[in-house]
Amino acid sequence: MLQYAFPIFLGAFLLFQVQPIIARCILPWFGGMPAVWTTCMLFFQVLLLGGYAYAHFVATRLRPWAQSLLQGVVVAAALAAMALQTHGWGGPLIPDASWKPTDVDAPVFQILRLLGVAVGLPYFVLATTSPLLQAWFARARPGVSPYRLYMLSNVGSLLALLSYPVLIEPALAMRAQAAVWSGAFVLFAVAYLVCAVRSAGSRSVTARTPVPEEEEGEAPAWRDRLIWVALPALASTMLLAVTNQICQELAVIPFLWILPLTLYLLSFIICFDNPRWYARAAYLPAMLVLLPVVAYIMTRPLDTPVRWQILAYVAMLFVACMFCHGEVVARRPHPRHLTGFYLAISIGGAVGGLFVGLLAPVVFKRFYELHVGLAACWLLGVFAFWRWQRIADWIRGPVTLALIICSIGLVAIYHIKHHDDDRPVVLLSCRNFYGVFRVEDRDRDDFENEVHSLVHGATIHGLQYMNSDLRYRPVSYYSPRSGVGLAITHHPRYRSPQGGAMRIGVVGLGTGNLAIYGRAGDTVRFYEINPAIDAMAHDAQYFTYLSDSRANVDVVMGDARLSLERELREGHPQQFDVLVLDAFSSDSIPAHLLTKEAFAVYLQHLRQPDGVIAVHVSNRFLDLKRVAYALSDYYGQSTRRFSDPGGPGVYKSDWMLLTNSVPLLSDPELVKDALPRKLTRPLRLWTDDYYNLFQILK
Repeated sequence: MLQYAFPIFLGAFLLFQVQPIIARCILPWFGGMPAVWTTCMLFFQVLLLGGYAYAHFVATRLRPWAQSLLQGVVVAAALAAMALQTHGWGGPLIPDASWKPTDVDAPVFQILRLLGVAVGLPYFVLATTSPLLQAWFARARPGVSPYRLYMLSNVGSLLALLSYPVLIEPALAMRAQAAVWSGAFVLFAVAYLVCAVRSAGSRSVTARTPVPEEEEGEAPAWRDRLIWVALPALASTMLLAVTNQICQELAVIPFLWILPLTLYLLSFIICFDNPRWYARAAYLPAMLVLLPVVAYIMTRPLDTPVRWQILAYVAMLFVACMFCHGEVVARRPHPRHLTGFYLAISIGGAVGGLFVGLLAPVVFKRFYELHVGLAACWLLGVFAFWRWQRIADWIRGPVTLALIICSIGLVAIYHIKHHDDDRPVVLLSCRNFYGVFRVEDRDRDDFENEVHSLVHGATIHGLQYMNSDLRYRPVSYYSPRSGVGLAITHHPRYRSPQGGAMRIGVVGLGTGNLAIYGRAGDTVRFYEINPAIDAMAHDAQYFTYLSDSRANVDVVMGDARLSLERELREGHPQQFDVLVLDAFSSDSIPAHLLTKEAFAVYLQHLRQPDGVIAVHVSNRFLDLKRVAYALSDYYGQSTRRFSDPGGPGVYKSDWMLLTNSVPLLSDPELVKDALPRKLTRPLRLWTDDYYNLFQILK
């Protein structure tokens, strides 16, 4: 068995190790958005389906020698593709700079095309490994069940996911990760081809070879085949929907992309190791309890601590996946139909990925795919309980009725919550690749005037008083007492009558609040990746900061880092007096904006000697101050940290200023308000090849 177990285990490990490697590589090219991971998941699920379909065709339609020959050609093609990448890109897997996007309107299809070129063939080979080798094993050892080999492949996948953020990412740069992975792929290819050569001489049990009916096993019924597709589709939907809910609505922390997928794989491992590990008496009631708990939490997102919300979501996901996969494994067929069984499961996974990745963003304005998944799990759970033959009739009826009443109550609570008179009026709601945002009218007791706010997930990213006397006021995180307010209003060029016009650069448009600092003759240049945010900020019925500003306001569309690099290549350094880093996606500044290479670009765009980089480091989960300190030390910049306690219309904010401007550093008000630097362990400098978010977790 070791002959088959080794390539199956290593192939599964490489299959799931390449996913975070390539996603981590292209993440900065698309603004560091969580949707990059969702799109990658869609690509991998669809390609996995292709690999399983190919394996099913090969195992059931070709003779053993033809199977081995064809698979040898496919493996050789993958190795040749990696060799061509090394020649053209300087290394395998990692695309060169020519693949960086210049258009932000269709990122999903750009990502899919890029992934296809970078990892398409190797990933396809890895996707065929588990079902095809299990089919070869079943032919070689007809009396031994091959299903534990599928469990072993899921163990390899799980270890790949767990090891990447803990061991691989902290220890190796990106190209080193790709090189090590490629070397392991060559080792896998050799082991795979050895199995193929030995399988070529095995007895054929394909469809062309007569097989006694008792050896073939009973053909699966159409109802079982439907279950093989439907339940994995639901589990896949729940996986991606929970990932979206956690990473875009609660906490945008990349580690949390891996957590749901880990639990999803763990359910496969448990269920396929032995059907007895799935106990319907335990998992079905647990799912029926956790589903309404999560549904209730979704009606009160601001009243429940984030850590408890995350715990509830992942616990519910695990029991739902155990229910779906456990019921599927309970209906697994004779090994003769093994490849068709795995093909059906992969079809279900791809259906869930297509629903969440492509259909839901078009149909829904918010992340309602989780609502769909919860409702489907609940209905299936109630139906499974009703059909459970081991439950006495006098228990089954009343409990089912209680579950139906509970579901009606949850729908009523949700309806009431979303029509509560105290809730802000939603003026605009938009969803695209870059997330979900809405503009709310918060005309409430704590504000004396009509107030429009920009909300992303559970975080308010800016607001504006719409009263004519107050709408010119910089508020939210950008008050005159905030770090960025001090950097602008105390800048030597701003304070001196002979200072001349200022140039202010802002990474992240939001409501455009910082434009209000601009004076006549000044220039405020925003860099924004989300076209919907740009349209909203320019629409005076929502916010008027851009139109009210007396400065010349420019908005450059695209990822800020790529745009700034392009301006330097074209010979157009912007000569900013103040460059503001405020590219928020809920609670995380994209990490590629805080690397050594990124700050080298920023410094080339500053007007010396008084240029300032203002970094917004407010964050509930990550201590970004340590990153800023490490960068300032590396480039020999002086650092000042400021914390605005907030007030009416002003939110608590933390800013850091990096500069060597003597007038600014010696300004009495800045000296008085600056906070001392806390002694912390030295942080390894972040680069484009290395950054470790684990080190700065609060």
